[in-house]
Amino acid sequence: MIDRRAIPPHAAESRWTAADGHSLRRIDWPGAAEPPRGSLLFLPGRGDFYEKYLETLEEWHRDGWRVTAADWRGQAGSGRLGRDAVTGHIEDFGIWIDDLAHLWDSWVAETPGPHVLAAHSMGGHLVLRALVDGRVHPDAVVLSAPMTGVAGPPLPLPVLARVAQGMCRIGDPLRQAWKWSEKPGELPSARANLLTHDPERYADEQWWRDHRPELVMGPASWRWVERAYASWMRLEAPGALERVEVPVLIVSTAADKLVSHPANVRAAARLPKGELLALGAEAHHEVLREVDAVRGPIMAHIAAFLDRVVPRETVHA
Repeated sequence: MIDRRAIPPHAAESRWTAADGHSLRRIDWPGAAEPPRGSLLFLPGRGDFYEKYLETLEEWHRDGWRVTAADWRGQAGSGRLGRDAVTGHIEDFGIWIDDLAHLWDSWVAETPGPHVLAAHSMGGHLVLRALVDGRVHPDAVVLSAPMTGVAGPPLPLPVLARVAQGMCRIGDPLRQAWKWSEKPGELPSARANLLTHDPERYADEQWWRDHRPELVMGPASWRWVERAYASWMRLEAPGALERVEVPVLIVSTAADKLVSHPANVRAAARLPKGELLALGAEAHHEVLREVDAVRGPIMAHIAAFLDRVVPRETVHA
């Protein structure tokens, strides 16, 4: 049994410092397997925090992995980059990729291999960008509902990008791009239907926000939206995903109303060593926080993928 509302006693929260001095949170499980299974670094999605994934991270730890998770700059307990305490803002996705590359290099140097990079939603997008740009070199990658596109207006990507650019020009680029809950700090009532079928796991998020108010985040800024479209065009460029030689498992659901499932299907096909676990109506966007009957087979599929592409006998210092 795993308590999803408590930091495990063997996990340690700390800070790490980006190349420019910005302080970010991380959490580490030491890894108790002998010999070690390897090391796994997990990055959450937009507006996310690692507390939501304690169950999954603890399970990977129990399977022998040395596990680390971290915030993205400007989210959760790693400060804010906008004009207030709740708007998600970034001037360019490249800042996050620089942070990931810096963390990756130091983390790989201090942990046993093989080294696995895992991420959810926006985190998955940034991992793909880092792979395409040659900034990280994991032995395997696991992506949960990665943001290779959005389930938004059915317009061509260049048109969406121009609209976002216009919205940044005619108003404050740091203003919120969509409406939040009428009650600041409270999650919108219909949001659960977008994320998971499990009401208890969904309630975990509000519990952590109540007990750690610094985790609260609302909508993204228009600059975030504009930079997101620009970053998506980088991934869509001919030959971009095709040059990623790392085994990549994408878990995606056709019922996702936040990210584009068809875009994830295309991304998996374009990756030379891409694999797709395609789900349907049984899973909403947060596939790692679904009901047990759905989540269990997903976790088993991820474990089988890792056992196949980075077998236990490949462990190295």
